[in-house]
Amino acid sequence: MDHKLKLFISFFIISLTTLFAQDKMTLSGTITDALNNETLIGVTIIIPELGTGTTTNEYGFYSISIPEGEYTIEISYIGFDPISETILLNENIRKNFALNESSQQLDEIVLTDQTVKAEIRRPEMSVNKLSIKEIKEMPVILGEADILKSIITLPGVTNAGEGQSGFNVRGGGADQNLILLDEATIFNSSHLFGFFSVFNPDAIKDLKLYKGGIPARYGGRLSSVLDIYQKEGNSNGFHMNGGIGIISSRLLAEGPIVKDRGSFLVAGRASYAHLFLKLTDNPNSAYFYDLNTKLSYRLNDNNSVFISGYFGRDVFDINQSFQNTYGNAVVNLRWNHLFTDKLFSNMSFIYSDYYYGLTLDFVGFNWDSGIKNYNFKYDFKHYLNDKMKLTYGLNSIYYDFNPGKIEPNSPNSGINPDQLDKKYAFEPAFYIDAEQQISSKLSVSYGLRFSMFYRLGEQNINVYENDHAVLFNPEFQIYEKATPIGQEFYDKNEVIANFNNFEPRLAVSYAINDNQSVKASYNRMSQYLHLISNTQSPTPLDVWAPADDFLKPEILDQFALGYFQNFKNDVFSLEVETFYKEIQNRLDYIDGANLIANNAIEEVVLNGEARAYGLEVLFRKNIGKLNGWLSYTLSRSEQRVEGRTPEETGINNGDWYRTGYDKLHDLSMVGNYRLNQKWNFSANFALQSGQPVTYPNGQYQYQGISVPSFGARNADNLPIYHHLDISATLTPKKNLQRNWQAEWVFGIYNVYNRRNAASITFRQNQETGANEALRLSIFGIVPSVTYNFKF
Repeated sequence: MDHKLKLFISFFIISLTTLFAQDKMTLSGTITDALNNETLIGVTIIIPELGTGTTTNEYGFYSISIPEGEYTIEISYIGFDPISETILLNENIRKNFALNESSQQLDEIVLTDQTVKAEIRRPEMSVNKLSIKEIKEMPVILGEADILKSIITLPGVTNAGEGQSGFNVRGGGADQNLILLDEATIFNSSHLFGFFSVFNPDAIKDLKLYKGGIPARYGGRLSSVLDIYQKEGNSNGFHMNGGIGIISSRLLAEGPIVKDRGSFLVAGRASYAHLFLKLTDNPNSAYFYDLNTKLSYRLNDNNSVFISGYFGRDVFDINQSFQNTYGNAVVNLRWNHLFTDKLFSNMSFIYSDYYYGLTLDFVGFNWDSGIKNYNFKYDFKHYLNDKMKLTYGLNSIYYDFNPGKIEPNSPNSGINPDQLDKKYAFEPAFYIDAEQQISSKLSVSYGLRFSMFYRLGEQNINVYENDHAVLFNPEFQIYEKATPIGQEFYDKNEVIANFNNFEPRLAVSYAINDNQSVKASYNRMSQYLHLISNTQSPTPLDVWAPADDFLKPEILDQFALGYFQNFKNDVFSLEVETFYKEIQNRLDYIDGANLIANNAIEEVVLNGEARAYGLEVLFRKNIGKLNGWLSYTLSRSEQRVEGRTPEETGINNGDWYRTGYDKLHDLSMVGNYRLNQKWNFSANFALQSGQPVTYPNGQYQYQGISVPSFGARNADNLPIYHHLDISATLTPKKNLQRNWQAEWVFGIYNVYNRRNAASITFRQNQETGANEALRLSIFGIVPSVTYNFKF
């Protein structure tokens, strides 16, 4: 057995045996929404007499062990009425609670005193949460509530560009974000190339974005984790809700399988703008559809099972000669088991598939590519006592990469299909996390993840002289592809390359008083997958590649320090954080790199390093008719690829250069004002530094052709990006004689019609011969109206 693995297992066993036994009584149970029996995530349970408490986990379960006695139990959750109850704890008690939605009509977002204090003291930082209600109230383009567009308003998070998919966190690439839907990995999170996200807000229960201080149970990405959970379905009664917009519509149905024990949820969405094109005899078409499903069943008090799934597709058809289909499909089978009132477990079997297909009738070829993974997870939450909680488990993922298959779309063409080398990999990991309250002021969270990665056959691997797949041409001062000197064949499941890494995590919180705290965190993370792309944002054609002897695993070290304060009885809150992160083995491409259908991608990439640092500020008004937040980020994101020898220039002469997602300034303001029970108004303003680009700095003539020359990489910027969006929600007075409830949402995206630049290209005017710049803008002012209903 590997020495590092032995050390990890020893640490794991010692932690359990030294912390297991506690002579206290345990109060445990599940907390749900009284209306529909949905379990609630992150509910705060406080024991004021002891100054301690806990929160519910991802499945609504809580457990706290305290000395025998009579105590007041205070339970609070945003948007729900708090509960206070006296309990005599002279034995272990299993007690469930059901919370009612807040009766306060004008203060829709309410934070109780206990909730805020718990967040102040917990060793959790660089984490942001948004409720689905907040997301639905924010104005967005085309009136479709969007999770990804909403998190871009948070500090440290920027968009990839106007009309582009993906998002960037703390100066990291879009491929460095781990996006989970019910624990299943989503590889492409956007519909219609970034206009919509794949997440139907009607089907989503909870989301949390980790930007730093990431717990050890997460791994495989460097920048962030977006953890999203679907609703479980209403086990009290049958209900439906949906919405009709100008571009798309949606419908959700939920109800009991067995009342109070099992439930189902089915939600569908589809766009229909392409139907209007057909009415005008336009042969082009672009649409998407997706389906969310979930079955939940409680076998008994100690066992519950869940089956959840998502299926989505985007379809493009241009002049019936260019057809493009892509999308995600995921399925997760989960089993929750309660071993004791202190030990909760979750076992998951997960399948995830991202598919990309392209048909080019004008050249007579089809293209298929994608990535599949098969994931087994077994996680444990061990509530040792009121001061300490352990989380530990294992995670193993098997990857099947299809970089691309090209075949003629005519079976009689006489041309054989061309399959790029399929690739396989296995990524197991073990982890343990501890959250401990050292004193009334000091709390810590510390953990360790041990990750491994095995690049597997069956495949022929190129062999290069001196193991250099990229050569430097000293005469022209450029990098060129090397020519393989041979190949080595690896049988199916034979290890081609392997890696392992320890990934420690640490977070500390010191409470100055009930309303102020300072926090610090450190985490190391490893990423064994690389996104091969020639754009700054993900596109459907992007190809994922596993780490090997040429494409080394990326390794991150991140430090963060923060100050947190609540003002005026929690009406206002302030979060200030600064961070610094370093990344080893960040890939970049040599000039002129060809990435599409490249069976030897190692010949056009070089390993470098990256760094990012910055300051984040989030100021919130939490309570009242007017609420919202202001976020600002000042940051820098840079990359460097030095020469491997003194003779080599590296990229950009070996100097640091800004990454394509560097945004020096990023300001967002979100406001929500409830005028009365009928009208609610929202506004969102965004201002960002322009995206880095490389402009030509001159030109020269070669055989009568004008050839542009370029300066330092990413030394220029697109113009500043900004827009203002507004919306108004009208909720008609409810007819008490029927269950139907409805609302109208009127919105305007980009109120003052700012023509933000998606790109700027240069060309020579055919009439004057002068050089000129051409700005491409995607969106101007966009009005929208949506009708939402539920019954």
